[in-house]
Amino acid sequence: MTFTFVTLFSNLVEGYFNDSILQRAIEKNLFCVKYLNPRDFSLNKHSKVDDTAVGGGAGMVMNPQPLFDALDSLKKEDENVYIVFLTPVAKPFVQNDAKRLSNKSHIAFVSGRYEGIDERVIEKYADEVFSIGDYILTGGELASLVICDAVSRNIDGVLGNSDSLTIESFESSLLEAPSFSKPKCYEGLNVPSEYLKGNHSRIRSLKLALSECKTKFFRPEQLKKHNI
Repeated sequence: MTFTFVTLFSNLVEGYFNDSILQRAIEKNLFCVKYLNPRDFSLNKHSKVDDTAVGGGAGMVMNPQPLFDALDSLKKEDENVYIVFLTPVAKPFVQNDAKRLSNKSHIAFVSGRYEGIDERVIEKYADEVFSIGDYILTGGELASLVICDAVSRNIDGVLGNSDSLTIESFESSLLEAPSFSKPKCYEGLNVPSEYLKGNHSRIRSLKLALSECKTKFFRPEQLKKHNI
């Protein structure tokens, strides 16, 4: 699988893949990461990629020409590339999207800057548009990384233990139960005693109860889905 980050600032992205699970996945050729800078396609003599907004308003908008040409080159290289735009004015990205997108062969993440991307670019090239939350970021790179991380860990072989995927939050309507490590007592704080007794049936029951409690507290709307 290939991930291409269409961004003016690839240095903001590159470091994330230099350690841990994702670095090992790249070394195993489970996926690769590429970068495409719209500035390299600018026909402006100063390599500008933004301009003032038509109709007025604060800030600058990424203009269409560099992005049209960049994305045309990407599609010419791979006609199957699946192009994703990140913007707060889109549907929320959820775990089922991560699982579904992990079956694609090539995903390109287009990261906006300034006051955003000219809407004509999105209308022409977007296969899908996502938001990662109801807040505004300085640019789309962080959002692109969030989605890339969520997608990549669903690729076969990326996680050391694929069973990890089946017990996580949002694999069902409930949030994941609390996790504990050794020692069983630290500074007077104990692991639930049931976890220590080896009765896996009772441990599963307790984890379910704890999942329901956590979901009720943090995400009550998810608990309603569980009870349907």
